[in-house]
Amino acid sequence: MRKVLLLLALFGAQRYVWGQSAPKPYGALPTDAQLKWHEMEMYCLIHFGVNTYLDHEWGYGDEDPGLVNPTQFDAKQIVGAAKAGGFKGIVVVAKHHDGLCLWPTQTTPHNISKSKWKNGKGDIIKEYQLACEQLGLKLGLYCSPWDRNNPEYGKPAYLEIYRNQLRELYSHYGPLFTSWHDGANGGSGYYGGANETRGIDRTTYYDWDGTWAITRKMQPGAVLFGDVGPDVRWVGNEEGHAGKTCWATYTPVAPDPGRKPANGYAETDLATEGTRNGMHWMPAECDVPLRPGWFYHASQNPQVKTPSELLDLYYESVGRGAGLDLGLSPDQRGLLNAADVASLKGFGQLLRQTFAVNLAKGAQLKASNVRGNNKASFGPQFLLDNDRYSYWATDDSVTTPTLELNLGAQKTFNVIRLRENIKLGQRIDAVAIDIPEKDGWKEIATATSIGSNRLIRLEKNITADKVRLRITGAPVCIALSDFGLYKEPVHIKAPLINRDKSGMVTISSDASTHPVYYTLDGTEPSAKALLYKGPFLFADGGTIKARSMDKQLAGDISTRIFGIGKKGWKVVEAPEGSHADNVIDEDETSNWSTLTPELSGKLPVEVTIDMGAERAIKAFTYLPRQDKKNEGLIGHYAFYISNNGKDWEKAREGDFHNIEANPVQQLVLLPKTLKARYFRFSALHINTGKGVSVAELGIISR
Repeated sequence: MRKVLLLLALFGAQRYVWGQSAPKPYGALPTDAQLKWHEMEMYCLIHFGVNTYLDHEWGYGDEDPGLVNPTQFDAKQIVGAAKAGGFKGIVVVAKHHDGLCLWPTQTTPHNISKSKWKNGKGDIIKEYQLACEQLGLKLGLYCSPWDRNNPEYGKPAYLEIYRNQLRELYSHYGPLFTSWHDGANGGSGYYGGANETRGIDRTTYYDWDGTWAITRKMQPGAVLFGDVGPDVRWVGNEEGHAGKTCWATYTPVAPDPGRKPANGYAETDLATEGTRNGMHWMPAECDVPLRPGWFYHASQNPQVKTPSELLDLYYESVGRGAGLDLGLSPDQRGLLNAADVASLKGFGQLLRQTFAVNLAKGAQLKASNVRGNNKASFGPQFLLDNDRYSYWATDDSVTTPTLELNLGAQKTFNVIRLRENIKLGQRIDAVAIDIPEKDGWKEIATATSIGSNRLIRLEKNITADKVRLRITGAPVCIALSDFGLYKEPVHIKAPLINRDKSGMVTISSDASTHPVYYTLDGTEPSAKALLYKGPFLFADGGTIKARSMDKQLAGDISTRIFGIGKKGWKVVEAPEGSHADNVIDEDETSNWSTLTPELSGKLPVEVTIDMGAERAIKAFTYLPRQDKKNEGLIGHYAFYISNNGKDWEKAREGDFHNIEANPVQQLVLLPKTLKARYFRFSALHINTGKGVSVAELGIISR
C-alpha cells in the first residue's frame, strides 16, 4: 500500500494505473503560477496619473504632482466594472514613464503625497488592493522601469532605486498575480530637471535576472510579464489579438544581430504565433485599450469599444490560448466614464450568455482509442466534467484518434471549445470537427495549437444530433481535457460608417433585415432618430452615431468623428514624387511617403494644404500608415496655419507617444480654436526609418 501511495505522490497531477501510467509530459511545461494565470483568462490594466489631467499618453517627467486630484476616486467602481465584464483581476500602473508614484514611496519625493488628493495623505494602490479584496479580484502591479523624472536614471544608482520601488510594492500590496514590465525604456526626459536624452542598453542596464529574483523571492505566486517573459510574453501588438496559430511555448529571438532578446528588443512577429516546441512555456498576453489610448482623453468618449468588439477580441486572444489584458482609463474624477462601464457590462453579459450551457453535456461518447483501454482513468467522459485537468488520453502509438458525440437530439451551436491538460504540455497540432450528412461526415471547422483554450467561432449556426472530433496532427498521444458546444446569443454588431472625399456618408450593417437609425449631434440613436435610407452629405464634419434596431433588439452603437470634408483641398507644397495627395484622399490604404532613396533622410518633412476657404480649426488628425509596418511613423511634429499661404503661425508642437505599438488615429486638440485657409504638417522626428509614411491628415472644426 505504501508503494502505491508513493507512486501516486510522485505522479501528482498525472494518474497512475497499475500496469498503465499516464502519458509522459511533452516539451516545456507551465509552472503553478502560469497555470493560475491561464485560468484567469482576462484582466484589466489601469492607467491614471498626471497624463490624465494633461491629455497626454506619455508624460515628460516635469509635471507637477499637484495636478492629480481625483476628488471622486472610487476604486470599487473601477474594479466592479471590470468584474461585471468577467475580468478576474486588475493590473494597476503604479508608476508610468513620467515617474510619478501613486503610492507614498520612500524612494522619491515625486509621488502621490505631493498631490492635492486627500491633502497628500492618500494611497491609490492601497485603495485598489482593498477593492480587489472586497470584490474577489486579483491584483497585479506595473512599475515602469523608465523614469523620466528621476535624476539618477541612466546611471548605476537608479537600479537600486527601481528595485526598492519594487520591494515596497511587493511588501505592502500583495499577494500579486503578476508583476508587469514593458519595453519602453530610455530617451528624452526631465531627469531631475535636466532636459536631455539618456540612452541605456536595455539588455544589461536593469540586470533583469537580478531584478526579477526579487519578484521570485517576495511574490512567488506572481508571473513576470515582459516583451520576452520570462513567464508571459507580449503578443507583439496592442490590438488585442494573437495569431490564428498561437503556441504557448516560445524561443525568444533578437530582432537585430548582436542584440539579445529583452524588453524592447523582441521579434514581435514571432511573438504573435509563438514557437512550436519552444524552449520555454511563455504564453502570450494580448494588451489593448478599451479606448484608442491608454490614458483618459475626453475626445475619445465616443470611441469606446462596443461589447461586440470586445467579444471579438475575446475569441482572438483567450480563444487562441492567450490572455486578454484590457486597458481601462479613469477620468479626472477618478471614475470610469459611463460609456466604459456600459460597454464592460454588455460584454460580460454576452460572455456569460454564450458559455452558460455546454450543449455537449450528457452526450454519449465513442472514442476510437482509450489509453490502456482504461476508461475509468483515461476515458472521454472527462471532457464533459468541470475539471480543466482531467482528460481523455490515448495509447502512446495513437496520435490521430477520433471521438464521436451522440447528442441525443438536434442541437444548435455556433461555438466549439477545446482544452488540453497543459500540465502535460501542449501536445496537439491540429483538429477538425465534423457533423453527419446523408453520405457520411461533413467537415465544419478546423483549428491549430489547442493548448489551454481553443475557441472555434463558426460563421453560422449549426444544427446536428451528432458531432465528430478528429485529431489530425500531434507528435505524441493526446491529453484532451475539455470539449464544449455553445450557442452565442443573437446580437447585432455596430454598423460601418464611411465617408468619401466628396463628403458623402454611407452606413452599412450586417443585420440587413434591421433598420439603421443615426444621429448627427453625438447623441445615442433611438427609433426616433433619423432612419438611414441611403448616402447623405456630411461635408462639414462632426460626430455620427448609428445602430441597427427593431422592437425586439437594439444593436451596438457605431461612432465616427469626421473632420471637415476634403473636397476642393489641394496639396500646394510637398516633396516631389511623394504622392502627398494621398493624405487627403480619404483612403486609409494609400500613403504619403518619402521612404525612397531619392527623398529619405531629409528633415523636417512637410506637406502644405490649401483647404480652399477659411475654416475654424479646433483640432487636427494624423492617421499613421495602417499596413502593420513601423517605418515612417512620426514621433515629433509641428502644426502650422496661415491665411495667405505665406505668413505662418505655429499652432501646436508635440509628440506622438506609443505610436508603434498603437498606430491609431491621433486627435490633437489646439489650445484654442483658430481660423485659417492653409495648414502645414511638419514631421520633425521619425521614429523608424528615414522618411514619413502617412495615411491621412484632417481638420476638426466642431
